[in-house]
Amino acid sequence: MIKVLISMLAASSVACAVFSAPSRSQSQTPMSQVATPDGRKSLVVAGGCFWCLEVLFEELKGVQFVESCYAGGSRAGVSYQEVCSGTTGHAEAIRVVFDPKVIAADDLLRIFFTIHDPTTLNRQGPDSGTQYRSAIFYADEEEKARAERIRKEIADEKIWQNPLVTTVEPLVNYTRAEEYHQDYYAKYEKASPEERAKMNAGYCSAIIQPKVLKFRQKFAHLLKKSG
Repeated sequence: MIKVLISMLAASSVACAVFSAPSRSQSQTPMSQVATPDGRKSLVVAGGCFWCLEVLFEELKGVQFVESCYAGGSRAGVSYQEVCSGTTGHAEAIRVVFDPKVIAADDLLRIFFTIHDPTTLNRQGPDSGTQYRSAIFYADEEEKARAERIRKEIADEKIWQNPLVTTVEPLVNYTRAEEYHQDYYAKYEKASPEERAKMNAGYCSAIIQPKVLKFRQKFAHLLKKSG
């Protein structure tokens, strides 16, 4: 069923541009210290601004939580400002923790290939640089094989006119993003007008919101029940 919906969603994807972020003093958590609950699986993907990917995956049945993060690069413990410089080699990414009895990793990856443009090299919408690349990060050979298989499947189905540029990379130097970035759009939806004035409200309403509404319509049968 998800394969059928892929063709419906394969349209130009608009990515996030983070205009500003407050300074932070928190430390980040390397992947080696992040535990996945028993019976759950996780995957790490990148496709432009993590605000956009995070909110979409969080709405899917079987997804326990989503964490905005940085992956790849030369070292762990990087900051948002460092990653935005484009010099560290990291990508803005998300870690999706899910119940494989409810939703399969294959299907999560198929969805991933429809909610961003996997054909634009180091760019999503207005965001450009290697930190905005399309990538799937693998923690073991099984995850690598799955990523390569689904990427080939999507390429063979030719739902995108141009060749895929999504990379399959080892998961190294994982760093949890600053708290400011976690659940950003969810915070925006719940915020008062006064609180929204302190956020990137224009970006949320013009870029993320249309993406969320489209996602909710096309994947309605896969979403968690609201309320």
